Amino acid sequence: MNSEPLVHVFLVSFPGQGHVNPLLRLGKRLASKGLLVTLSTPTDFGKQMAKANNLTDQPIPVGNGFVRFESFEDGWDDYEPRRADLEQYMNQLELVGKDEITTMIKKYAEQNRPVSCFITNPFIPWASDVAESLGIPSAVLWVQSCACFSAYYYYNQGLVPFPSENEPEIDVQLPAMPVLKHDEVPSFLHPSTPYRCLRTAILGQFKKLGKSFCVLVDTFEELEPEIVEYMSKICPIKTVGPLFKYPEIPNDTVRCDMMKADDCTEWLDSKPASSVIYISFGTIVYLKQEQVDEIAQALLSLTPGISFLWVMKPPPKEFGLPVHILPEGFTEKVGDNGKIVQWSPQEKVLTHPSVSCFVSHCGWNSTMESLSCGVPIVAFPQWGDQVTNAVYLVDVFKTGVRMCRGEAENRIIPKEEVEKCFMEATTGPKASELKRNALKWKAAAEAAVADGGSSESNIQAFLDEVKRRCTNTVTNHLAYDVTTN
Repeated sequence: MNSEPLVHVFLVSFPGQGHVNPLLRLGKRLASKGLLVTLSTPTDFGKQMAKANNLTDQPIPVGNGFVRFESFEDGWDDYEPRRADLEQYMNQLELVGKDEITTMIKKYAEQNRPVSCFITNPFIPWASDVAESLGIPSAVLWVQSCACFSAYYYYNQGLVPFPSENEPEIDVQLPAMPVLKHDEVPSFLHPSTPYRCLRTAILGQFKKLGKSFCVLVDTFEELEPEIVEYMSKICPIKTVGPLFKYPEIPNDTVRCDMMKADDCTEWLDSKPASSVIYISFGTIVYLKQEQVDEIAQALLSLTPGISFLWVMKPPPKEFGLPVHILPEGFTEKVGDNGKIVQWSPQEKVLTHPSVSCFVSHCGWNSTMESLSCGVPIVAFPQWGDQVTNAVYLVDVFKTGVRMCRGEAENRIIPKEEVEKCFMEATTGPKASELKRNALKWKAAAEAAVADGGSSESNIQAFLDEVKRRCTNTVTNHLAYDVTTN
């Protein structure tokens, strides 16, 4: 292996699949252009990731550069039950993480591979403090839409009225955006949210925006043109998405799934084009058993010729939640017309020609993946940015059918409504319209990440800026010989 001078970029992520995935995708893109990229997460998550993806601490070639993984301790034992309490865990992560990461960065400098740039993501705003204390430039990867970025920004600045204890149901009008009803604003900003610690963590990022020289957003200009243009005049935003959609890097085997995916390709291959309903609610959303029952009953009533692939991920053990069960005799009644898996290779599933629509919680990663693959969505948002994404999917991007309004709606969607949404998204003129719109966004996404596209140009501009800052701040220690790792 030839030694090669590489700029070293350090990525630090909150331990969640929806956070690590886009950060790793960005990291691989940067590495492919000739950088050394280190991705760091807390050890507990890092162990799961390493086991599921056969990762080691050795640099992995990606294009013209390398990606490596190194986790940091959070100060708790492997099976610490307090991890289930998000507020306690986030406080612990900051308390221990600052010192752990500082030690790591100083170690790299001693090994003659100094870090030239930090890139952090939401829920760990304190990482930018570490970068500042070490005199290292930092950037943020925003893993939600630009519309949601704007909502948090305006809330943090107190520039427009948001739902409050006194006025919990007011509409919110933000510049360059459609009016959002009270239950369409990112729910962490609502006074009744049970996830106040997440609001605090995300707003912590906005309070520290001045520490970052750039905000990279996993969207593309053509998808959110008005709000991207507007916010770009206020913040140093660069759209770099869909990070999911960049052309494949030769020999790229680097992944970060928490679980090994079940192979469902052969089953999908056996189904006709546009005949499979794909159902997945991500890694965190946990439905009530009653809702699972209603979805199952709706699936039993599907029109002949329509099949389903349903991802039913078991809940994390530390949460103490029961594993969902299916109605008695469900599997036998369904037969080969349906397939249940614990986890799926979602990128492969969404690009498979047999898939007709995606029943989704509308997390931003899933939203971008569906748009980038030209797959219509049945919107089943629960909380956070999901409720806002659903508005855009249904009313703006026009690729979605709405099944519910979110967790705050506090109702079980009956099987009749579920079945109606399934059929609307898979058969008839409405399904054809959704598919046409989805394919339009697919083409726009591919153009954005192609050579000369808006997002690819922004990635290159960011890389040039990192190198410029690196040259200005670290003049003697850029080289990293990967053979001496």
